[in-house]
Amino acid sequence: MSKYKLLAVDMDGTLLNSQKKITPRTAATLTKLADSGIFVVTSTGRNLAELEDYREEFRPMNYGILLSGGMIFDFFRDEPIKIHAVEETTILKLIDFGLEELAMIHLHTVRSSIAREDDIQNMAAFGMGVYQSMFDKICVRCEDFKGYVHEHPGEVIKVNLYHRDAASRDRNFARMSDLNLSISFAESNNLEASPANITKASGLVELCEFLKIDLAETVAIGDAYNDREILQTAGLGVAMGNACDEIKQLADFVTLDNDNDGVAAAIEQLF
Repeated sequence: MSKYKLLAVDMDGTLLNSQKKITPRTAATLTKLADSGIFVVTSTGRNLAELEDYREEFRPMNYGILLSGGMIFDFFRDEPIKIHAVEETTILKLIDFGLEELAMIHLHTVRSSIAREDDIQNMAAFGMGVYQSMFDKICVRCEDFKGYVHEHPGEVIKVNLYHRDAASRDRNFARMSDLNLSISFAESNNLEASPANITKASGLVELCEFLKIDLAETVAIGDAYNDREILQTAGLGVAMGNACDEIKQLADFVTLDNDNDGVAAAIEQLF
């Protein structure tokens, strides 16, 4: 019998293959694991709206560490357990930074995904073309981000800035470094801004406290830089075969890549 009681699994590049799908083998393995009494949790930078296409595969999951730890969500009760919002003055500065670099600005709330129409229709320019159909379907269109923030106080949990190139991203990273934020890199030219000290790892800690599970009894699987902290915090950190070398080196275990059911292979070996 496994000593582990909880599995936290990233989505993009991990649970999802290159076509942004969860394969039947991986879905079946997750269901079997949940049926055995293990908590199966998604640990992702996505918000609720961005999970809608995976509702069927997510049925075994009680909880989610969403928005890079900014929200702990109870899927069965359809309500947040914990929310960490970004301060309004900070959001307004991030909007200015995005506008200055002609970046795509993306605001996340509990249930909404907010972006400009022109940016949604031109996501390939920001290296995000693979997500365009999803954004086109789920996003609330907004041309006045500052007006939206003023009208929805305390609701923005994370701000994404998608840049046109690495130089633009790096300029904004330097600007954002002076703010009280957690900043992560999930896509090539993307910066994700959350409140200070809020990461997937802090979300795992909060969820374990809520469930009364020791961190030593958890496994986390991921592939990207925004998974670094949770892989180091969990009892066992698993890197995907498609992860960069830095992530592989800090992990305790490396599984197959996301196009070869790496999540299922890890579950079958560890649980």
